[in-house]
Amino acid sequence: MTGTRDVSTASAAPAPVRPRRPHWLLTPSSWTPLQRWGVTALGLVLALGATFLLDPYRNYLLAVGTAYLCAIAGLSLLVGRTGQLSLGHAAFMAAGAYAFAFTSNALADESVPSLVHLYAPFLVAIVVAAALGAVVGIAGARLHGPYLAGLTLALVLALPALTSLMSDVFGGDAGLYVSVERRPEWLSQLIADEQWQAWVGLGAAALVLGVLAQLVRSPYAIRMQAVRDDESAARLSGIDPRATRVTMFGISAATAGLGGGVLAYVTQAASPGAYSLSFSLFLLVAVVIGGVGTLAGAVWGAVVLVLVPELTSSITEALPLPAELSQRLDGNLAIVVFGVILVVVMLVAPRGINGAVGSLVGRLRRRRP
Repeated sequence: MTGTRDVSTASAAPAPVRPRRPHWLLTPSSWTPLQRWGVTALGLVLALGATFLLDPYRNYLLAVGTAYLCAIAGLSLLVGRTGQLSLGHAAFMAAGAYAFAFTSNALADESVPSLVHLYAPFLVAIVVAAALGAVVGIAGARLHGPYLAGLTLALVLALPALTSLMSDVFGGDAGLYVSVERRPEWLSQLIADEQWQAWVGLGAAALVLGVLAQLVRSPYAIRMQAVRDDESAARLSGIDPRATRVTMFGISAATAGLGGGVLAYVTQAASPGAYSLSFSLFLLVAVVIGGVGTLAGAVWGAVVLVLVPELTSSITEALPLPAELSQRLDGNLAIVVFGVILVVVMLVAPRGINGAVGSLVGRLRRRRP
């Protein structure tokens, strides 16, 4: 009938519109470079504040974990973004550690400002490790898969022989003592040495994560992915696969060198035993466990790499075992646990811990009304 209205339609109230959160908060991929650096700075400030809640030993472990994180982050992008497998990344950490030791010891004998003594060795460690990585990258630019892995494996296997052959320079198996610049005097009443070491490590890790976060969101990341997926297609698109691989290898080695410098600063030593083949394999296992090709996965991997030896040591100390058996388990139980964690993660979460956490968060978001 003309002039009548559908009461049910007219009385139906419009559905309430839920205000949407800003898109950039939900998807970090849409962040601008300034926003990424802002988030990195905020995370650094929160981490520095958290050190006041930790005892000296846990601050020491945090400092060691940041050194591992620097190396794992670069290795994760090298493997995940360019498809280059490195089994000898500990050698680049060793290069950074020894470069740090030589520079820091030389500056300790000179009257240089404290800031120069603190920061210059880290810069030298980055440059030396990056140069070594570029040389290895050039040598292995045409190698793939197990051939490149074999080249990097030979590098870390040659480290003990080199330090023994040139023991007068590298200190042999005992390594070198590192004279480091300690915390400033005005902080001596506020924080302990271990907390200052954690601050130095957190600063280095924030720098690495910030730079790599910009890298993975830059046009260069597309080149890396193109070279990894199809080298021929990348070459036809005007991308030089050789230059891309060498550049990424140098960047990854530079982050590992900074990690080696941090470890030398924290432990005040640089020795070949700290960068053995098993440690190099642990770095790669941490990459896989955390999530290959992701920076958040590198954080998870560093956490696992620090906590597993500590937990296994606590277990062996708590068990009523003979001293000889406890000593054997102390070094080998961590390897077994790493292997078990790797198998479980590959079966349950093939994309690593970071992928599993991301999937869980996604499911929880979809379930919300």
